[in-house]
Amino acid sequence: MSAIANIHYTTPEVYLLGENERIDGTKYEYVNGQIYAMAGESRNHNRITRYLTTTIDIHLRGSRCEVFQGDMKIGIQSINEQHFYYPDVHVTCEEENNRYFNTSPCLIIEVLSESTARIDRYEKLVAYKLIPTLQEYLLCAQDSPLVEIYRKRNEWRAEYFLAGQSFTLDSIGLTLAVNDIYEFLITPPTHPAAH
Repeated sequence: MSAIANIHYTTPEVYLLGENERIDGTKYEYVNGQIYAMAGESRNHNRITRYLTTTIDIHLRGSRCEVFQGDMKIGIQSINEQHFYYPDVHVTCEEENNRYFNTSPCLIIEVLSESTARIDRYEKLVAYKLIPTLQEYLLCAQDSPLVEIYRKRNEWRAEYFLAGQSFTLDSIGLTLAVNDIYEFLITPPTHPAAH
């Protein structure tokens, strides 16, 4: 999410009407009446989200849980807060009825960039913690093999995992190796010999 805000207050209903029918491809997130344009995604960002979405999708087949990637919003509402975010990846195991957003994820994943890291670590963490069903929030660096996990059962304290380590996403019962997520950084590509 970038720092360019709409200076006028927008209702959630007006935001959703415009966002769900947008044809120009730009995505906007909604934070308590303010609308923010999202930043573009890099090659490494796409590599990480593709790996995580594919791996989680294969793991969840046959279960009641479903993985979603960046085009499906998360809606968060409390007495004083109203947010709509586009997490990079999320999983919900609840029956969700809205066509354009989910409200009950158990796992949310964001891939960090220089422009979004502060927002993902602080603003979004605070907002995501308002979701009663959320069990884990995973952050992946883009350009180095570093994973951060915030878990409800651990009072949302950060856990860090580096190259050579593995971690388990308790919310979906999946163990991942950091090296697998960051294979494109850790293992140089091999090219077939030219003939």
